[in-house]
Amino acid sequence: MLEYIKALHIIFIVTWFSGMFYIVRLYIYNTEANEKQEPEKSILQNQFNIMIRRLWFGITWPSAILTLIFGPVTLMMSGLMPLAFSGNWLTIKLVFVTLLYIYHFTLHSIYKQESKGIFKYSSNKLRIWNEVATILLVAIIMLVVVKQSLSFVWGLVGLVLFIILLMSAIKIYKIIRGKK
Repeated sequence: MLEYIKALHIIFIVTWFSGMFYIVRLYIYNTEANEKQEPEKSILQNQFNIMIRRLWFGITWPSAILTLIFGPVTLMMSGLMPLAFSGNWLTIKLVFVTLLYIYHFTLHSIYKQESKGIFKYSSNKLRIWNEVATILLVAIIMLVVVKQSLSFVWGLVGLVLFIILLMSAIKIYKIIRGKK
């Protein structure tokens, strides 16, 4: 039974991340559509708003909730629940998971703003914000797979290097896009 619960947990993690990755892309497209002239602006934004609402409430939110349900059940069934609070890899992973839920709530805040026609962030800022999920995904997966064989210092160094690489890629993309 544990394997089925763990499989469901992983499935909903994947669908949750998929939703978070794609929702920010839709926010970017919606933001860029806001800069277009009518009637193109209204046509695009109407379509993006439908896509955003369906993705957010049909996939992303349910996946976040089911991940939150199956995660603790997996911990309890595998006997790891007491370990979650003993200062090891699992505690650090849970900190990153908490950050992931905070990120999810920021995406919900952007959803509410854009649905009211408020565009606080440029498409470039949203592109950078989109990478937060990538950073958290890498941190969480590395902690789950590598566990204790990864030292905290080297894990942190690797994460910082990964962040620098991602931000450099965004900068290069912006330069290339600006030339077109």
